[in-house]
Amino acid sequence: MATVILVRHGRTTANATGLLAGRADGVSLDQTGREQAALTADRISAVPVVGVVSSPLERCLQTARFILDRQTGTPYAPVELDLTECDYGQWQGRLLSDLATEDLWPVVQTQPSAVVFPGGESMAAMQARSVAAIRRHDAAFEAEHGPGAVWVAVSHGDVIKSILADALGMHLDLFQRLNVGPASVSIIRYGPHRPSVYATNTDAGDLGWLSSGLHSGDAPVGGGAGQKAP
Repeated sequence: MATVILVRHGRTTANATGLLAGRADGVSLDQTGREQAALTADRISAVPVVGVVSSPLERCLQTARFILDRQTGTPYAPVELDLTECDYGQWQGRLLSDLATEDLWPVVQTQPSAVVFPGGESMAAMQARSVAAIRRHDAAFEAEHGPGAVWVAVSHGDVIKSILADALGMHLDLFQRLNVGPASVSIIRYGPHRPSVYATNTDAGDLGWLSSGLHSGDAPVGGGAGQKAP
């Protein structure tokens, strides 16, 4: 299968002030977030990507634009509604410090599969639609460009954590063990037998090795020799 680079949007003013922005309009990258997105775009520029698929929210579209501007070609760049932020309902727009006093907060921390945000979405539904979207785009990119294709999906922290949890075979109740920082890069390849996770939550390092293609067969016993430099 193709290889997907999962990118969380850069930092926003809401992130910096501890506000749960959710799907609110007008939440854009702050200066730090723009710098983070530019650095991530520079890292990805070493890899010719065939597509940059983005959540429709402004902070993701801004991050995707940094990535697109640093590509030598013209990758396909659709907006994907199913990669949008979780619908936090009545929690949206509130401070995390206040939300931490809610009865639902410890359930979010320890049993997210049981969480339905008041007036919003369940975390299980968020995972189901985002994983389905990633797998759908991944299959389409491979069908058009072959198994060596690399593409980017720009989305949100909880969404990316839920996609990684699925790829790792983790129950959603364990996904809070994962961390996905602003503008971080995680990498998954959906092989014929199972997904392979090549990176999680990275914010530095060369990605040029992705240009040489990833191992698509059985997992090497003992770990193998690693990826070849391009």
